[in-house]
Amino acid sequence: MPLSKPESREHVHSRDIQCRGYRREDGLWDIECLMIDTKTYSFGNTDRGTINAGEPIHKMWLRLTVDDGLKIHRAEASTDAGPFSICGDITSSFGVLKGLTIGHGWRKAVLARMGREKGCTHLTDLLVGQLAVVAFQTVSPAREKRGTATDDGKKPGLLETCHAFACDSPVVKKLWPEFYTGE
Repeated sequence: MPLSKPESREHVHSRDIQCRGYRREDGLWDIECLMIDTKTYSFGNTDRGTINAGEPIHKMWLRLTVDDGLKIHRAEASTDAGPFSICGDITSSFGVLKGLTIGHGWRKAVLARMGREKGCTHLTDLLVGQLAVVAFQTVSPAREKRGTATDDGKKPGLLETCHAFACDSPVVKKLWPEFYTGE
């Protein structure tokens, strides 16, 4: 069902995010995100002069190379456009993510290494949000199809991560009845 009809309004800002997952020939996975922010109007900028309507304020890229366990083998970032000339200077720091694993504690680990002045708010938001989800969505089905998914009797990591995976939901009752807590 779509959203309700909005009140009369004017479009001001757009953030477009495109994320893709790729299987590599060497058995690793590349997860890439591109984020572009634009305004519908031109405005002055201290470093760039004028940023014209539709011209990217931010155009930033991320790529993580991960294995089947979602352990990072390589991390890189690029800033094609930022509001300040120094915005791209931080992208070389993303290598500090090498060795981390996307999973429990991911957000905390990323923020410890890339939070606040050690990183870029926009790229860090992509890392802990969309990129992590796309990595999981890319790797997990292929891993399960090959039969390498963990089946150790432990509670699946997806449980209690959203409404559908609540331990008392019909989804859990169907997929993981041993962990179902409903009536």
